[in-house]
Amino acid sequence: MLSQNSVSNRAPLESLNVLSWKGIQMKTFHITWITFFFCFFGWFGIAPLMKIVKDDLGLTKAQIGNVMIASVSATIFARLIIGRLCDTLGPRLTYTGLLLLGSIPVIGIGLANSYESFLLFRLAIGVIGASFVITQYHTSMMFAPKIKGTANAVAGGWGNLGGGITNMVMPLVFATFVGAGYTKPEAWRLAMMIPGVILLVMAFVYFRYTKDTPAGNFSEITRQQQTKGSFWAAASDFRTWILFLAYGACFGIEITFDNVAALYFSEYFKCDLATAGLLAGIFGFMNLFARAIGGIVADKVGAKMGMRGKGWLLAGLLTFEGIGIILFAQTNSLAMAVVAMLGFAFFLKMANGATYAIVPFIDSKNVGSVSGIVGAGGNLGGVLAGFLFKSENITYNQAFFYIGLVVGAIGLVVAISRFEKQSQTSEKLKLEPEMA
Repeated sequence: MLSQNSVSNRAPLESLNVLSWKGIQMKTFHITWITFFFCFFGWFGIAPLMKIVKDDLGLTKAQIGNVMIASVSATIFARLIIGRLCDTLGPRLTYTGLLLLGSIPVIGIGLANSYESFLLFRLAIGVIGASFVITQYHTSMMFAPKIKGTANAVAGGWGNLGGGITNMVMPLVFATFVGAGYTKPEAWRLAMMIPGVILLVMAFVYFRYTKDTPAGNFSEITRQQQTKGSFWAAASDFRTWILFLAYGACFGIEITFDNVAALYFSEYFKCDLATAGLLAGIFGFMNLFARAIGGIVADKVGAKMGMRGKGWLLAGLLTFEGIGIILFAQTNSLAMAVVAMLGFAFFLKMANGATYAIVPFIDSKNVGSVSGIVGAGGNLGGVLAGFLFKSENITYNQAFFYIGLVVGAIGLVVAISRFEKQSQTSEKLKLEPEMA
């Protein structure tokens, strides 16, 4: 017979202590967000160097727009597939395979010598974005329902931080290679090898030091959920698609801004490469706390008001995000642009956390599929926003203005949607995913 301590070590955690590495739950939590951080670092590693790439390859505004779209479009399909693989193979093997696959184009993009080849490599790199689905799925496995929103938000936020840090670090890596005597075309290519190699290292770490569940890997345990979940069951729930829209309006805009921010500050406000990267990095740095706050607040609201309260919270965050983006679009002052950016970034990243505080409770038997569909919505939002930035007839400021209007409209759609089950309108987070 198992001791009480032994049983608790094999169960989802009831609390989150971010300073602890004790137990497979916390070890997996930390390895998961760190891995996700480096996935984001590799995914957007080229973004702060786009000014150099633009000059090297002679890219036009429309071509840069196509590159932005390519960088997030492949992730749409990858996230749908990855979500299903998590439900079947488990997050450990799925993440390991994705890291091995994703490292290839990150390292290989240095071979690009034309717009067409650069576009194809950027498209392939986008597959790494599916790492988010695994991160949220794996974190959900390790924590009890009352803390899932917080745990998912912290893991997602700290991982997303990689998109901001890469804007700060990659210009320095580039400058280091230039200082070592390499030309600028050589330096940006060599710089991209760094995140690619790190992804290979993290593939080994993930395979070696994580487990699918607190009770063990899928191959080692008998799961209550052994009956195969249905992707179509997850897709037939209208709440999945409301969250699909919501995540497109928050995370979709985040990855768009990660792609365009450094170039925007460089060309519109005439900042040098390092300054533009630093300002863009500040946007990503907000993930250190803002997404976590969104998850924590959503858990608190959910405990008192159930799923409906979480929906209203998400609607409010999207509305304020939209207002902030509109203000950002209308300022000609660098200082005011930074202030507006910090404002809409805070609400945007809180909305990210609030969205995935709802996801695990939509369909307990198909958490991976729901997570994949909603995550794909984020990337579709990035793709659609990318078309605005590639247009020769729309300025970047106008593109941001239109995006702000759309985000506000989606906030209204979320506000009038019902997230609680029709037969359980008064439930208080009873939808615990049957995880192990």
